[in-house]
Amino acid sequence: MPETIRPFHTSDLPALYRICLLTGDAGVDATGLYRDPDLLGHLYAGPYPVADPGLTFVVVDDLGVAGYVVATADTYPFQRWLESSWFPVLRAEHPLGQDPQDGTLDHRLIRTIHDAKPVDEPLYRKHPAHLHIDLLPRAQRRGLGRRLIETLADALRDRGVPGLHLGVDARNVGGRAFYERIGFADAGPDGGARMLTLDLL
Repeated sequence: MPETIRPFHTSDLPALYRICLLTGDAGVDATGLYRDPDLLGHLYAGPYPVADPGLTFVVVDDLGVAGYVVATADTYPFQRWLESSWFPVLRAEHPLGQDPQDGTLDHRLIRTIHDAKPVDEPLYRKHPAHLHIDLLPRAQRRGLGRRLIETLADALRDRGVPGLHLGVDARNVGGRAFYERIGFADAGPDGGARMLTLDLL
């Protein structure tokens, strides 16, 4: 069947975690970087459909879910929700530890989970929404990323959200070029990433 885009269903959650890992190293497979395959998903995929399933959409093909976009309509309240409802369990399950010096990066994500705090940035006034999008290689270069973002943008406009932002790993040159082609503007550096914004209204 041709690829279709549909709203998230709770049965999609394992696929979101898997795709997050398979694209988690600046767009390529991060499986070898993590002993716990769920850590990336705990940060960058799972909380979004739990907090607001109406802003998650998936690409489905003959082999199943091949990509997704997850989002929140308002970043600062979402961060507060993470702090009160999402991170406490993860912090209990993943205590802080030292770098095992084996090339794995679990300790970095666990540090992020423990250190995360709500931050109300000026950027959020005009671009309060943010997203994460990932496509498996078989779904790339088929116009599906654009369609996912357009679907999400329509859902955000329906809620009156004026704009959205995202961070792109500085190493992901192709990803940044893709976002700029569909109308995102470069809002400057953000650590090891570039921040991009898109006006919606």
